[in-house]
Amino acid sequence: MGHTAEAGRAIALAAARLTEAQEQGRPVAPIRDLLGTHDIETAYAVQRELTRRRLADGAVVVGRKIGLTAPAVQAQLGVDQPDFGVLFAGMDVSALPEVPSQCLLQPKAEAEIAFVLGQDLADGDLDLPQVREAVAYAVAALEIVDSRIADWDITITDTVADNASSGLFVLAERRLTLDEFEPRDTPMHLYADGVLVSEGVGAACLGDPLNALAWLARTARAYGEPLRAGQVVLSGALGPMVPAPPGTTIRAEIGPLGEVTAAFSEKAAFSDPEKSDA
Repeated sequence: MGHTAEAGRAIALAAARLTEAQEQGRPVAPIRDLLGTHDIETAYAVQRELTRRRLADGAVVVGRKIGLTAPAVQAQLGVDQPDFGVLFAGMDVSALPEVPSQCLLQPKAEAEIAFVLGQDLADGDLDLPQVREAVAYAVAALEIVDSRIADWDITITDTVADNASSGLFVLAERRLTLDEFEPRDTPMHLYADGVLVSEGVGAACLGDPLNALAWLARTARAYGEPLRAGQVVLSGALGPMVPAPPGTTIRAEIGPLGEVTAAFSEKAAFSDPEKSDA
């Protein structure tokens, strides 16, 4: 996809600003001064440039995340559709005893249903029956969202360029097929240090998390990077996100999928998780 020289400069400057935030461990000013507030195509071009750099550094793509699936959040940012970001292997902290707070700038936590694909989603109508058939299993997940933009002062272009405000993620071990539960009917309760701080249900995610997956399948294909078998898809929050400062323990109960927990470490010196992607 070609860009004008002016757009190319804006993409390069935006990518440089977000890279500076990540490398220095300090949030930066919004990038909408470079991209405007409505040019989603150029914002995705920034995201692709940052992805290209990570891949060049040895990172491995393991899936995607879907954001802005709640109507209230869409209204807040003035959009009528979700967005997506790229998941890299180094973002999966499921096997760690603690979430490394030193890798994060302004973390918040969301409880979600994660789908693991058993089939590619590259051809066909990519409608609800097809995406349902493509899901091998689902697990409870916590997405640890983060923003390189100071004070989470974001518009749609800021968050899309910033890899949809991605941070880290935690996947539970219990696996259920879609014959064993219905995502849209699944309740969610999210606790911070034992206190209920967020709740919701699968239908809060675009009416059905599988609707979000179908949207992503079509959108990813349109951008030339279709979803593939084996990839993980974080399908979107089932309730409001909550702050996750160092030392906090976040636990979600997601219906029949069970529990998923993230214990955030006490913060030490900032370290860049991009340098440890495997």
